[in-house]
Amino acid sequence: MTDASAEARMELRLEKIEWLARDCRAFEFRALDGAILPSARAGAHIGVHLPNGILRQYSLLEAGDALRSYRIGVKRDPASRGGSAFMFDRLQVGHALPVDLPRNNFPLDGQAGHSVLFAGGIGITPIWCMMRELEASGRVWTMHYAARSRGEAPFASVLESDSRVHLHFDDEQGGVLPIASAIERAPVGAHFYCCGPAPMLESFEQEARAAGIAAERVHVEYFTQRFEADRAGGYAVSLARSGIELQIGPGQSILGAVLAAGVDVPFSCEDGICGACETRVLSGEVDHRDSILSDQERAANATMFICCSGARGDRLVLDL
Repeated sequence: MTDASAEARMELRLEKIEWLARDCRAFEFRALDGAILPSARAGAHIGVHLPNGILRQYSLLEAGDALRSYRIGVKRDPASRGGSAFMFDRLQVGHALPVDLPRNNFPLDGQAGHSVLFAGGIGITPIWCMMRELEASGRVWTMHYAARSRGEAPFASVLESDSRVHLHFDDEQGGVLPIASAIERAPVGAHFYCCGPAPMLESFEQEARAAGIAAERVHVEYFTQRFEADRAGGYAVSLARSGIELQIGPGQSILGAVLAAGVDVPFSCEDGICGACETRVLSGEVDHRDSILSDQERAANATMFICCSGARGDRLVLDL
């Protein structure tokens, strides 16, 4: 059995490490032969496979069609389970690592007349990339960028002179960013994008709903699992193209059962964050546990992420 996701992976060399802010570094990866890398659009992320067996997803700082490198921003997490700590303490320039090629679950809407960008701490990574793409295409944007302190905010010194950027530092302002008032001041019809820690994202979504912003104009990206994965089991999954019937038992994921049956499917994070294992649903009701789909997409029940989601009924039929 082979890992189908390996087809979307390259061995890349760590070319450069530089400080962005307190406990934040940029890591730059290039192809071993110096070749142009596959293109990416703003909001895309890559998966970095660390030598300690851990896989982490990181948003790109730069996007385009002829990229010489993939550059990511990483914040050292004091409660690191071996991801950011390993990158800060063990990775060195010259090391070669397997890297999943860019996927984008957080793209810019090409039709938006005005884009309002919200970033919290290291969540500036995809927002910085979006700002640069919007600027390059001559489109209108504003940004609200929050961090606990000025020293913890990558790119703050570059952004503070731009009147379109509203910087907020908790220790200077005596509290967190007032998201509701920022949304209220936005132009009618604007699209809103937010990336940051989970409390900020939850507050942003709540305030956007309270303001009556249409769901299709609200875009978020979570760094960590938003919901606990469904491992209850007790239902059947039919793989329509393979002609295989599976029984999902307690403690088992659909992805695990599919792989054990010898069916190759792409997968990466196994936490419902990266989007690699998205699968078309032919029938049955899904218990969605991913951090990617919008409420509207969940209600449509057209696709699911089989690494973490399950069934609400007795049976699912999948296009596998």
